[in-house]
Amino acid sequence: MDLETTYLGLRLSSPLVPSSSPLCESLDNLRAMEDAGAGAVVLHSLFEEQIEIDALSLAHYLTKGTESFAESLSYLPQPVEFRFGPQEYLDHLARAKQALGIPVIASLNGCTPGGWSRFARQLEQAGADSIELNIYYVPADLALSGPEVEARYLEIVRDVRRSVSLPLAVKLSPFFSAPGHMAKRLVQAGADGLVLFNRFYQPDVDLDELDVRPRIHLSTPQTMRLPMRWIAILHGRIEASLAATGGVHTHEDVLKMLLVGADATMLCSALLKHGIGHLGRVKADLIRWMEEHEFSSVSMLKGSLSQKSCPQPDDYERANYTKALTGYHVKL
Repeated sequence: MDLETTYLGLRLSSPLVPSSSPLCESLDNLRAMEDAGAGAVVLHSLFEEQIEIDALSLAHYLTKGTESFAESLSYLPQPVEFRFGPQEYLDHLARAKQALGIPVIASLNGCTPGGWSRFARQLEQAGADSIELNIYYVPADLALSGPEVEARYLEIVRDVRRSVSLPLAVKLSPFFSAPGHMAKRLVQAGADGLVLFNRFYQPDVDLDELDVRPRIHLSTPQTMRLPMRWIAILHGRIEASLAATGGVHTHEDVLKMLLVGADATMLCSALLKHGIGHLGRVKADLIRWMEEHEFSSVSMLKGSLSQKSCPQPDDYERANYTKALTGYHVKL
C-alpha cells in the first residue's frame, strides 16, 4: 500500500504526523513515533518568551513594579516554567535529525512582531526540514480592529520568511471573519502550507478559590468538523499544502481529512490519551480500509470530496446548512 504524500514539498512515507506536544521532548519518543509509522514529526514549541528571556530583553519587565504591582508578574512567564531553553531546543533538534530518517519540523510559537522571529534562521542551521509557525494570539484589546489583527499575523510571517529559505507552515486561528481570504494572504506573505486549526485553550473559573485557572482539555473527534470544512473549501484554491489538526483520533478521521484534501493529518490528543503505539494501530486500520475499498495509494483518494469542482462554494455551504436543519426530526 502506497501511503506516501507530499507536505510542504517534503516526501512523507505516510500522512500520519505527530503534532507538537510534550511527547516530542524525548528522543526515545520520537524514535518510537517513526517506528509506529509517522511520516514526519513536529517538535514541541519554542516560545517567543523563551527566546526573549534568553536574550535578557524581558529582564526589565520581569522586575518592574514588584513593589506595588506584584500580582501583575503572574501574567508574565517565569523562566523556570520552561523545560527547554533556546540552546537546548537547538541541541534537541540536531539530535533528532541525526536519529530519525523522517522529516523533523521545528515549531516556533509567538504572537508579536519582533526579533524572536529571526531565531528561525538558527532552526534552519540546526537542521530543521521545515518550520511550523504557531501564532497564538487572543486580541483582547477592544481598540484593536480586525484588519490590525490580520496585519500582525502577516508581519510575523514575512519576518520569518525573510529569515529562512525552509518550507514554512503557519498554524492559524479559525476566528477570522474571512478565513479563506486570510489563508490566501498568508500564502502571499510567504507561507508554503497551512495547519488548520490552532486550538485556543479556554480558561476556567475555580469556584472554591475564586480564581481563574488554565485548563487543557484534549480534543474529541467532533473537533475535526471545523478544519475538515475549511480544508475542503481551500483544497485546490490556494497554492499551499494543507495539514489537518484537531480531533484526528482514528483511521476514519484520517481518511475523512484526506478525502477533503489534506496533505497531512496531525495527531496529538489521541497519542497523549492512548500512547505512541496508537499511531501504529491507526496506520494498520488505514491500510485495511484502503485495501477493502480498493484504493492503492493515498494520492488516489486525496481531495476527491473537496469543493474544488464546486463553482459556488458559498451556495453549497448554505444549501448544506438548510438541508441539515430542515432534515432533522425530533421524536417525542
